Amino acid sequence: MSEITQESLESKFVNHFEALESRINGASALPFHKVRKEALESFKSLGLPGVKNEEYKYTPIQKVLTKNFDLQGANATDGVSDQFVNDAFIPDLKTNTLVFINGILSDEYSNIISENLIIKSFKEALEENAEDVAEYLAKYADYKEDAFVALNTALAEHGSFIKIADKQIVEEPIALYFINDTSANEVHIQPRNLFVAGKNSQATFMEIYKTAGDKPSFINIVSEIVVNENAHIDFFKIQNNKDSAYQVGTTQVWQDRSSYFSAYTFTLNGALVRNNLNITVDAEGCESHMYGLYLLNGNTHVDNHTAVDHRKPNCFSNELYKGILEDQSHGVFNGKVYVRQEAQKTNAFQSNKNILLSNDAVINTKPQLEIWADDVKCSHGCTTGQLDEEALFYLQSRGVGKERARVLLLYAFAAEVLESVKIEPLKKYLEGLISERLHKDF
Repeated sequence: MSEITQESLESKFVNHFEALESRINGASALPFHKVRKEALESFKSLGLPGVKNEEYKYTPIQKVLTKNFDLQGANATDGVSDQFVNDAFIPDLKTNTLVFINGILSDEYSNIISENLIIKSFKEALEENAEDVAEYLAKYADYKEDAFVALNTALAEHGSFIKIADKQIVEEPIALYFINDTSANEVHIQPRNLFVAGKNSQATFMEIYKTAGDKPSFINIVSEIVVNENAHIDFFKIQNNKDSAYQVGTTQVWQDRSSYFSAYTFTLNGALVRNNLNITVDAEGCESHMYGLYLLNGNTHVDNHTAVDHRKPNCFSNELYKGILEDQSHGVFNGKVYVRQEAQKTNAFQSNKNILLSNDAVINTKPQLEIWADDVKCSHGCTTGQLDEEALFYLQSRGVGKERARVLLLYAFAAEVLESVKIEPLKKYLEGLISERLHKDF
């Protein structure tokens, strides 16, 4: 496939918008379509970010898109096998399950078992939940500043709307499986999700990504999460995809008074993965946690960008990201914590730790604090190094073989993040993935 130019690539996305307009017919009269048009103009103005863009300087997303995609076709699929879909599910975990095949919600594979929540496709929500759409959709993910959010907003057609009423506790996690079928053609999709947690509600969301087929896939996904007063939300993202899978994902979170939000991001494979996790702490008494673990090999490139915006006083945020990189893999961590002048009594902690297992593996890490308040407790730090030779020697001196000692130390390094997972079947599933990656077969 010949490489296309940046201008041609952007023009094709604009053409996709024109095709969307002709496809949705009467839905173009809905109020959200005006937002789509505004977002398209933002995308035209911003353009796809290149290496001169500070936020994308280590992640050549523009280059890989022009090299690997022609953006033709309509994401056609002959349907993935039942076996492939079933194998993608997390074993022994009862969930409210939503399966998206090439971005489109599949009624055949989806299954809702909880009664106390509203789940609709994105298209249904635009028509049937106009009040919620007007109040929440595209109000937090800023399509005027980020080209990929703008692109997603302009082309948003499929995805999900999930609402939990006040005082409702959803016992079973809500798992969204995004399965791409690239057996015949490349796939490029723009899923859009809106999750709204009512006051005093509680729920767990999961996003899991899989690909069937060897042709390239590109997902540009945006999930907006509204955590209202005293709500408790856990959010998991599990990325163990193919070497031909490219992904840009934005998770935009807004927290109200005394709410709790935890994000867990596990990245084990993919061609290029860019994760944007942005949390706005917009009322007093909030608690926010961000955990990330990336185990990279081959030529995998993973870029984690996080931002916590403390706007109000008496809140707490904690961040821990850890990475193990080998072969020619490339990791990027860019974490920002903003503490505004009004956000007195804020406690904010940020840590990024990395182990490099080869001379060719690369990590670019940049933890940042920007503090305008004077009565706060904030700290940040990062470490990058090789495996602890003294610990390795100690284990060998106690009769543990060198390779086994090496794996034990790496697993112990990763386990600090894994221990934060409280759902046992999910924790066991993740332990299996990590053990497989580390060849911990003893």
